[in-house]
Amino acid sequence: MEPDLHELLRSLRVWDPAVTDLPPFETDTAPAEPLALFTRWFAEAVAAGQDEPHTMTLATADAEGLPDARIVVLHGADADGWSFATHAHSRKGGQLAARPYAALAFYWPVLGRQVRVRGPVAPAPEREAQADLHARSTGALAAALTGRQSAPLGSAEELARASESAWERARREPGTPAPSWTLYRLRPREVEFFQGDARRRHVRLRYRRGEREWVRELLWP
Repeated sequence: MEPDLHELLRSLRVWDPAVTDLPPFETDTAPAEPLALFTRWFAEAVAAGQDEPHTMTLATADAEGLPDARIVVLHGADADGWSFATHAHSRKGGQLAARPYAALAFYWPVLGRQVRVRGPVAPAPEREAQADLHARSTGALAAALTGRQSAPLGSAEELARASESAWERARREPGTPAPSWTLYRLRPREVEFFQGDARRRHVRLRYRRGEREWVRELLWP
């Protein structure tokens, strides 16, 4: 018997007290800029045992303005922006070339928290992209060398052959460049921090980039 989707949905709950802690969010003492608060929340998610806290949803739009989204890994966050990487010829790479603006969303259910980031995106210098790639695992380099991301695939066997060849090269030549591998940086114009509340009085603090400093404001949940 096939599972009943609606029955499954009705059986689920969010923020089970057995596995989720909903800490208070004192917005009056939040730092003046969002990166410091993001770093603090990220560290707290790691300490709380959140699985893969560095994964995030990356939302882009194509040349016609149609939205797209996928899960990627955060490579860093600093004064230059939030960074992630992909091939320039991938679907998301093409979309960022056509419309260089994106949104990120982090969800850490162990603490009932979300972070949303929006802003323009630009590629980092190539040397930084290659340094970022070669600082990662052999598997990451092999995947980058396999290439052709988002292109139609003829068969699973074709992928297996290309992947095996890429793995061999990555092990043999760990400094091999992947020319299309691109490190992107999203420079935030807005960053929102969402803290869930058991009584649904969720706390939302948004930072907006002003002319000289960040503007902070609360939002209705």
